[in-house]
Amino acid sequence: MTTRRKFLTRSVVGSAAAGIAVVGAPAVAQSNPVIKWRCVSSFPKNLDMLYGCAPAMAKVVAEVTDNKFQIQVFAAGEVVPGLQAFDAVSNKSVEMCHTAAYYYAGKDPAFALATHAPFLLNTRQQTAWAFRGEGKELLDSFFEKYNVVGIPGGNTTTQMGGWFRKEIKTLADLKGLKFRISGLGGQVLAKLGVVAQQIGAADIYPSLERGIIDAAEFNGPYDDEKLGLYKVAPHYYYPGFWDGTSLQHFFIGSEAWNAIPKHYQAAIRSAAAYANIDCIAQYDALNPPALRRLVGQGVKLHQFPNTIIDAAYTESMKLYDELSASNPGFKKIYDSQKAFQKDSVLWNQVSEYAYDTAINRQLRR
Repeated sequence: MTTRRKFLTRSVVGSAAAGIAVVGAPAVAQSNPVIKWRCVSSFPKNLDMLYGCAPAMAKVVAEVTDNKFQIQVFAAGEVVPGLQAFDAVSNKSVEMCHTAAYYYAGKDPAFALATHAPFLLNTRQQTAWAFRGEGKELLDSFFEKYNVVGIPGGNTTTQMGGWFRKEIKTLADLKGLKFRISGLGGQVLAKLGVVAQQIGAADIYPSLERGIIDAAEFNGPYDDEKLGLYKVAPHYYYPGFWDGTSLQHFFIGSEAWNAIPKHYQAAIRSAAAYANIDCIAQYDALNPPALRRLVGQGVKLHQFPNTIIDAAYTESMKLYDELSASNPGFKKIYDSQKAFQKDSVLWNQVSEYAYDTAINRQLRR
């Protein structure tokens, strides 16, 4: 035995004899257990930015835990259909998922407010409310009822208004229109005569191509281009007033979450925050050139008529009043967002909006 090994042996034995706790290699290993989770995504792999949030998160978690905590990501349909990702976590089939909460508004309309609802918060506001406003506490309490922990992780930013086979000029053009749309936006447009349908991302193009639906919204130029929707519906509308932002979440089963060490929980939160800001940055970088490409291929870009936007706003406020009257949980979250929006809009008028308006005026001179 070498002198160094003798010294270490005597030190450990002596410390143990003196009643001093000794942290040896096995204890260190126990603090970083080997854990393997499965994460199902609501998005197919070809939607590389939305799907990519989950692999980006998993990569960071592995790196900061010395590869002891491995999270394997599965695209929509590989384990469960995309719109069943949340249910797979809730029923403990998998440990976690990456999805948009408003896909599950049928369970409770409050789910929609975690992602976005018509005419509510924009990307900056939703992020501030969810991370630093009342959002975290309110959403944590809401998700707890479903035995899940929800962590923001990805945002599409303001979305487009969708693809239509025919031009939309008046409210009458919406009557009977079969439109793929998620969240509470579908309920609002239904009040205007639209036949709203929720369809997973992978099924939008074939449904539009075969005439099962007449129009579809999904995201913005970058993702919409990948889905090829412009090939079968040439009229592209803006803005997506039902998706002024779209905050995605990682949902983790409460039992699985509570079973991992605190520093592993911190690793997931940090990795999700990275995925969130990286997703926003990518969309802001890639949507502009994608829109130019689409217009260059003959896409007809239209702004929704004010008559449609005004009518949709009126119906949105009526819907929120109805839901608030029947659902105290929804009302609590909605009231918080409306109050937050009121202050934020005042600030934006003298900051972001004023700056952008000044820049646009100069660029158009």
